[in-house]
Amino acid sequence: MNNDFSCLRIFCHQVVSKYGGLQGVSEEQIAKEFRALYFRNLPLNLKTLKTVAAMCGIELKGLARMPGSMRGYHEVYDDRIIIYFKSGDSSSGIQNTILHEMREIIETLVADTNPGYTPLRTTARHIAANKFASAVLLPEETFRGKVYQTGLDVMTLSKIYSKSCSQVLLRMGEVLQGRLFFYAALYEPEPDSETAWQVSYRTVSYNEEDPDSNFRGGEGFLPRKGRPVLPGSLADMAIQSKKAYMVRQISVLDDMTDEGLTAIARPLIDPDAGTLMVAEVILLSHDSHVLGPQIDRVKPVMVGHFHRHI
Repeated sequence: MNNDFSCLRIFCHQVVSKYGGLQGVSEEQIAKEFRALYFRNLPLNLKTLKTVAAMCGIELKGLARMPGSMRGYHEVYDDRIIIYFKSGDSSSGIQNTILHEMREIIETLVADTNPGYTPLRTTARHIAANKFASAVLLPEETFRGKVYQTGLDVMTLSKIYSKSCSQVLLRMGEVLQGRLFFYAALYEPEPDSETAWQVSYRTVSYNEEDPDSNFRGGEGFLPRKGRPVLPGSLADMAIQSKKAYMVRQISVLDDMTDEGLTAIARPLIDPDAGTLMVAEVILLSHDSHVLGPQIDRVKPVMVGHFHRHI
C-alpha cells in the first residue's frame, strides 16, 4: 500500500465498486470492508490503528485542549490530512475519535469522486461516523456472542474489549436490534456534583422476529438521557449500597397481574473514589434467563417486586 492519502481513496473506490455507491450500505458493511483491508488478522487496538492511519498518510496529533466539547476533528490540505484527538483521552476514546474522523473523511472522498452521490448532512454524518467506529472496534457477530455469554454485562464486556462502558452499551443496542427487547442505561454523577446522578447514556432494541415480545411503555417509564436517579429506584439502591440489585418483576398494569419486566443494576466501584457509575439492564421477565451468566457472576441482591417504577 502506498504511504499516502490515496490509500483511503482506494478503499472508497473498492466500496463504491462493490456496492454501487454508499446509498443503502450499512455502517456494518463499510466497517467489515475496512477491517478486511486494513486490519486483517491484526489486533483491534490503538497501536494497529495508528499504523493504519500512517499507511493512509494521515497525521495524528494529540491536543491538551479541544474546542468546546469536541473530542476530535480533522483538517485536509490538498492530499495532506491531520486528525486531532484529545491527548488526555482514554485509549478507547482515542481509537473511537480516529475512526470517527476517518469515516467522515470517507464520506467526503466518496462525494468528491462520485458526482451523483449526495453526502450525508452534518448530524447524519456524525451518527454514521459513531456507528462505523463502534462497528470496526466491536465486530457484530463476535461481539453479539460475547454479549450473550456474559449475560448482557456491560462492565465485563468493557474489560474484555478494553472499551468504555458507554461505547459497549451503545453497541449492545445495535447488535441486539431485531432480536431482543433490551433497554440499558448508564447512570453517572451530574457535572460538578457528587450526590446528584442522572442517565448519561441509554439504548433500546426491539424484537422484530416476535413483535409481541416487546415493551413499549408510556412516555418516561424507560429513563431517557438526563433523567435524574429517583429515590428508591434500582439504580439508587446500587449507588447507595455499592452492591448489584435485581428486581424479578416490574409490573405495569393496575392490577399488577402482568408478567412485566425484570431489571438488574450493577455499580462500578473504585476503592478510593467509591461508586463511579451504574449500568442498568431491563428485559421482559420471560427473557430474564438471558441474564443468567451475569447473575451468577455478580450475585445481585434480589428484590421481589416493583410496580411502575425502576
